[in-house]
Amino acid sequence: MKQLLTSGGIQNESIKKALVSLLGKPISECSALCISTASYAMPGGIEHAWKFYAGLESTPVCELGWKSLGVLELTALPSIGKDIWVPVLKKTDVLLVNGGDPMYLCHWMKESGLAELLPTFNLVYVGLSAGSMVMTPRIGTAFVEWNTPNGTDQTLGFVPFAIFPHLNHVMLPDNNLEEATKWAKEIQIPAYAMDDQTAIKVVDHSFEVISEGEWKYFTK
Repeated sequence: MKQLLTSGGIQNESIKKALVSLLGKPISECSALCISTASYAMPGGIEHAWKFYAGLESTPVCELGWKSLGVLELTALPSIGKDIWVPVLKKTDVLLVNGGDPMYLCHWMKESGLAELLPTFNLVYVGLSAGSMVMTPRIGTAFVEWNTPNGTDQTLGFVPFAIFPHLNHVMLPDNNLEEATKWAKEIQIPAYAMDDQTAIKVVDHSFEVISEGEWKYFTK
């Protein structure tokens, strides 16, 4: 599994080129599945889910011209057999995972069985905000709103660093470098604060920052 962990989707040509390089072929030849489960735990999330699928958000992901586009709803997976959805994932080129509440997304990725199976699929995982944060070891208490049954901020840990998204976003005044620095001191693991023009490309144990904007790396 290769990963492209973004803050605001495919916002510029540098991030788009990184995506195509991970796919190994043009976007128009790739099949994609969309996951917007994270949005349901936030106010207005149902509407945002539809806008994400329809390509009407300001975070471009679904509207890139995929060969095919389907929806993978994590809350539905525990009630249906794996023989129905696992074969679909095995022939899917890319997962497009929307933002929202990272802890809610983490819960349903585990509950659905997707988290356990992800490493076995030969696909590209594209995260957007919470969809990126969920792949890290923890998100920090500042980002915890939906409380998981175990009451922690621990997420899936597919990468060894944390992500502070939407740095200096005009609509998120608290997402500034000062707050990011406080957050990094709390979590005590390597971390990246990044704006919506930035992404992290992950191949095996190699990480590359792709950016036309602002970002900062915090050591442990």
